This record gives sequence, C-alpha cells and structure tokens, in this order.
Amino acid sequence: MISTIINLRSNRILPVCIGLLALTGSAAAAPLTLDELLARPEAPHGVVFEIVDRDPRALDVALPWVKQAAQQLRARFPALPMALVTHGQEMFALQTTGRTDNPAVHQIAETLSRDGIPVHVCETYAGWRGVGAENFPKYIDVAPAGPTQIHNYEALDYVRLVVPKAAVLKMR
Repeated sequence: MISTIINLRSNRILPVCIGLLALTGSAAAAPLTLDELLARPEAPHGVVFEIVDRDPRALDVALPWVKQAAQQLRARFPALPMALVTHGQEMFALQTTGRTDNPAVHQIAETLSRDGIPVHVCETYAGWRGVGAENFPKYIDVAPAGPTQIHNYEALDYVRLVVPKAAVLKMR
C-alpha cells in the first residue's frame, strides 16, 4: 500500500487525483433549485439567496423573484430563516441615492428586511467602485464581503439558492 502511494506521488498522479476529488466535492455541494428545495420532505436549517449579475437593472426582476420564492418557502416551511446576499453590479441600485430611480426595488428590499430576511450587499465590491457603506440605507446590511457572508450562512447549514440571472428571468 505504501509503495503504491509512493509510486502515485512520484508519478504526479496524486495531485491530479486530489484535484478530481476536490472538483467532485464542489459539484456535490452545488446549490439547489427552488423546486428542489420545495420538494424536500424537511426544511433546511435556512436559505441564503444569492444574486450576482452584471446587469445593473437585475434587481428589477431578481427581487420580485426572491419575494415570490420566499413566500413559497414560508408557505411550505413556516419557520424557515432566510437571508439575501447581492454582490454584483446590480447591488448598486440599492444605494440611498438610487431610491428615486428604483422605488420598487427599494420597496421590496425594505419589505424583505422588515419581514426578517436580511438584505446584504458587498462592501468590498462597493469600495472598488468608490462607494462606502454610508451610501446604503439602514435596511441594507453592508457585509465586508458578499462571498464570505454566503459562506457564513452555509456554515450555519443554510442552503444557497442562486437567483437566476436577469436575462433568464426576463425571458419567463
């Protein structure tokens, strides 16, 4: 057995095997769809919605989708905790100055937050664009990093639900 491991290592097959195992592990942890979540016999510990899109107007269709999905999940699993992390170009529509241009987006985000679904944006990405935490309203939580915020929820056994891209939602 040891000689086999040494031979694998010397042939550089071991790193390839480890890489394949890593890829298999991440594929097994792929996010579920809304239908798959709703079909579960038991509620997950929580759900974290992830929005990341290049379309600056993505929240126009993504937030109504999240609102509807949250309603369906609450109907199926009444005590289910949920959160939303938006960390792409779309998140800038949630700036305080954007409320007049995006009233529906802000209204849904504020309602989600008020209903116990925290709405997080990514401070790191905002900072890269010269936007500070103070540029977002109080009902938006500015997380240090969007991906880390998602991982923190996953560490609490939340299931990640990736919101479809705006281009896909617009076609429905």
